[in-house]
Amino acid sequence: MSANSASATINTPQIAQISIPPLLGASLEELTVWVQQQKQPAYRGKQLHDWIYNKGVRHLNDISAFSKQWRAEVAEIPIGRSTLHYRSVAPDGTVKYLLRLADGEIIEAVGIPSSNRLTVCVSTQIGCPMACDFCATGKGGYKRNLARHEIIDQVLTVQEDFQQRVSHVVFMGMGEPLLNVDNVLGAIKSINKDVGIGQRSLTLSTVGIRDRIRQLAEHQLQVTLAVSLHASNQALREQLIPSAHSYKIEELLAECREYVEITGRRVSFEYVLLAGVNDLPEHALELAKRLRGFQSHVNLIPYNPISEVDYKRPNSDRISAFLNVLKQQNIAVSVRYSRGLEADAACGQLRTSKK
Repeated sequence: MSANSASATINTPQIAQISIPPLLGASLEELTVWVQQQKQPAYRGKQLHDWIYNKGVRHLNDISAFSKQWRAEVAEIPIGRSTLHYRSVAPDGTVKYLLRLADGEIIEAVGIPSSNRLTVCVSTQIGCPMACDFCATGKGGYKRNLARHEIIDQVLTVQEDFQQRVSHVVFMGMGEPLLNVDNVLGAIKSINKDVGIGQRSLTLSTVGIRDRIRQLAEHQLQVTLAVSLHASNQALREQLIPSAHSYKIEELLAECREYVEITGRRVSFEYVLLAGVNDLPEHALELAKRLRGFQSHVNLIPYNPISEVDYKRPNSDRISAFLNVLKQQNIAVSVRYSRGLEADAACGQLRTSKK
């Protein structure tokens, strides 16, 4: 586990120590070694894995398959689950959760149901250091990275609340995932192997951190990479995304092209449409020129309002015009209308305080 994870040393004589608590995020193999350290038979590892990932147990003392004596001995070992601080439901069925962590900090997760799938939007940091001008999370500042178990817990929480298997996970909540690489990669591995969600059903979103996309490519994951571009030129991107001052759009796109070459997977570009700012036909033409010949897809996201700034959502004609310009330039593109707008659970609206 990472240095950001809460940990406790398990004292067992004459056996090499494995310090894995909180247990959430540990693999079947790790859990098997751990129960053997506790003088329990190896098959208890599979039982523990099932109780954590399939039955959603929150305390070891609640695992009825284990003896009362052993449950009492390990009762203080944390599994690593959060507690529900607040829950709100939008008219479209999207649910926003404020989750209280072990240290008292609060994060947001969002459950997004549809007819045949359940998507969870997970956070990777408490707050966000990127400070994008149109995003509520960035306005609240940054506190710390989330540990692996704190990321996985969000998926299990939504799954339990909906009483439905999660089908898709998007790392698009609070925070910049590529500034928390170790814990995010660990969470992806566990969500895939332990929770049982295929990597092709996972999407990792980043505003772009120098060299991190290239490093991500080397892991040869099957996840979808979504890059928050939001501008067609450097000056406009600097206006919207402060970190763009030190990471030019040309460098970012060059790294994305390397990602495609290494992984063979296309890159998805997120583009929030802000009325009168980045939604003009000339912006669409400029964007098309940059992406021509690129194995990519553009997601246009009409702006979701927040109280701190006065950006506006473009009207439907402006959105359609931008979309059509990209299509005419043979750019793969679609419009993504965010869910959960009324519950402040839509893209760019997440923050840590209860409304």
